Amino acid sequence: MEQASERPAEAAGTLERGLAVLRAVAADPARPARATDLARATGLARSTVDRVVSTLVHLGYLRADGRDVRLAPRLMELGEAYLAGDGLRDALAPPAVRLAEELDESVSLAVRDGDGVRFVVQVTRRRTMSVSFRVGDVLPVDRCAAGLALLDPDAPWAEDDQLIEPGLIAVAVPVRDGSGAVVCAISVVSHTSRHTAAGLRDHCLPALRRTVEQMEAILAGRSPLPLPLPPARLEAERGAVDGAAKRELGMGFLQSLARGLAVLVALGSARGGLTLADCAKVTGLPRATVRRAVQTLERLGYATAAGGGRFTLLPRVLEFGYAHLSGLTFGEIVQPHLADLVARVRESASVAVLSGDDVVYVARVQTVSLMSVNLTVGTRLPAYATSMGRVLLAELPEERLASIVPRRLSARTVASRSELRALLRRAAADGYALVDQELEEGVRSIAVPVRDRTGRAVAAVNVATHAGRATPAALMNDVLPALRETAARMEADLAYTRAAVDG
Repeated sequence: MEQASERPAEAAGTLERGLAVLRAVAADPARPARATDLARATGLARSTVDRVVSTLVHLGYLRADGRDVRLAPRLMELGEAYLAGDGLRDALAPPAVRLAEELDESVSLAVRDGDGVRFVVQVTRRRTMSVSFRVGDVLPVDRCAAGLALLDPDAPWAEDDQLIEPGLIAVAVPVRDGSGAVVCAISVVSHTSRHTAAGLRDHCLPALRRTVEQMEAILAGRSPLPLPLPPARLEAERGAVDGAAKRELGMGFLQSLARGLAVLVALGSARGGLTLADCAKVTGLPRATVRRAVQTLERLGYATAAGGGRFTLLPRVLEFGYAHLSGLTFGEIVQPHLADLVARVRESASVAVLSGDDVVYVARVQTVSLMSVNLTVGTRLPAYATSMGRVLLAELPEERLASIVPRRLSARTVASRSELRALLRRAAADGYALVDQELEEGVRSIAVPVRDRTGRAVAAVNVATHAGRATPAALMNDVLPALRETAARMEADLAYTRAAVDG
């Protein structure tokens, strides 16, 4: 742990070094990095990199798998802070979605970021040849329609006729806020297999201009004042993290890095940004600590003064792996946690979603054993006879359960509707379901729900074993606590992502 007497320059340097490590990992997010790679990429001492990585892993921004380090979904918290504080995504995404549906073409919103433009909204039409840009991706300002529209906002439109890539065409128009300042550009993006550049322009410009008018009306109607100061939730979170880290990591925990990142997140907690005093209230940090962190973020291009003593985040914050992490599937997000669970309980584990009256497996890790439950991703099973199915069915209204007609799959299967309803009510009350050889003789499993940020059960995670290896009491005593901890970790990651749950 760093001492409270550290000099200001050292505290600011710690935040800068931490951001440098995050940038290095995010530079090639599909590949795991090692401490030696990060030391080489950043020019930092190996011991410094080790402490930075240890702190970022503890904060949940990186994930360590042996000597390998990867970005973790919680890192999206930084990009979400910019997107929420800026407010353009939440305000302008709905008309962008309507435009994409009307034209049957992909639609993007991009903002200026130095010599590039960075995407803040992507509405993609799924085709064999589809746009692969993601929120957070950056393109050269002079090589794409959105960038050209921002470079010359007085032009009636800007056009990209295969400038950025052969076959890719786009038409863009700038969008202004209530003061008349250009804040972003909206693009309609297609392919030469569908349109010529001139044909796309003729096809989309009338609707594109109507959408820009709608967007500008939305922005003009927003209050010019910043939103009210949010509750001081970050203070409690930071205190809990700091306390646990001090106990667990000791000298390996860089407190000033954790505090600097808390300041970054706090700046996005209210549209229009925060003053230093307000940021200190939200984080529970001394104002001098907040000032040093903001100065570092300003110098590195992640924050800027916004008038009235307030500071806001800049789109460069999205470079911390947001595009990669936002593209993760639901299965990719839960898989590492599932592997950790299997290593802990030494039994196979799965995640499934509800699809009609069945559960569909979307992730699975199988333990090495002479006897194992032979299931794969994509397997469908009747929900009423499985532990995962029951915790998901337990969330449904009574009328939705009317279509379920249980039938006997083994000698132990509950085939009575009234008895099944009673079991579902018990699962809802207990928060778990244990199914003992009802799907198949010899198969015993226990499951808990996995909830999204609204509290809705969107999936379930279970541990399944042969009845000869674990009694129901052993599953309850030894497996259920680990299962609940795993579900909580999955839920924490899902809270920072917008991954779709397929089912």
